[in-house]
Amino acid sequence: MQKAIIGKKVGMTQIFDESGKVIPVTVIEAGPCVVTQKKTIEKDGYSAVQLGFGDVKESKLSKPELGHLKKAEVAPKKHLKEFRLEKAEEMNVGDEVKASVFTLGERVDVTGISKGHGYEGPIKRCGGHRTPMTHGGGPVHRQAGSMGSTSSPSRIFKGHNGAGQMGVEQVTIENLEVVKVDDELNLIALRGAIPGAKGSIVYLKNTVKNVKAKGAAANASINPQKASARMNPQKASARNR
Repeated sequence: MQKAIIGKKVGMTQIFDESGKVIPVTVIEAGPCVVTQKKTIEKDGYSAVQLGFGDVKESKLSKPELGHLKKAEVAPKKHLKEFRLEKAEEMNVGDEVKASVFTLGERVDVTGISKGHGYEGPIKRCGGHRTPMTHGGGPVHRQAGSMGSTSSPSRIFKGHNGAGQMGVEQVTIENLEVVKVDDELNLIALRGAIPGAKGSIVYLKNTVKNVKAKGAAANASINPQKASARMNPQKASARNR
């Protein structure tokens, strides 16, 4: 992981590119974040930094949290998150991380807590189907139905689809493109949607996906026998015989 930052979801909107096409984007208030703690290999066994985001009153924090931030000589922060960055050893406590750490065209992974939907049934929660509405179906059209076999194993396996609490889970959306970065307002616009409600906290970091550039050679065949006549003169001469 090379870059990371803590942000707050502002909402969705749309912007226009140079050719006039509409791009649906999610606006994130990314930072400014402050390094509140530094982990080193000599002392902790690994290299990482802890970032703090969002100013808050001292009365809103517990004494351990307040003491931790006072030790770092940092203003009280509401949200803390540790990231294992490759260049963590070069960063120091008190350094500031802003939205400008990401540039236009980069790909990021966004982690957040999904919206809560309360207690939902198997149709909405797991994508199930209802039973036929005719021929004596009875008042069980949206129930789960059969969940297991007979006397063996005589139980429902753990993790089976069914009714239960829906949402409020950690979700990561990978490989989102950075469409716009506003250094003055600390705003980042990402193409597409991200998990969470407006005002929820999200974490941005470099994508784990291996993005390959699209081009003429991207889909070119390695086998010369499968190449087209334009690329393989022998194949073209064979057709003209």
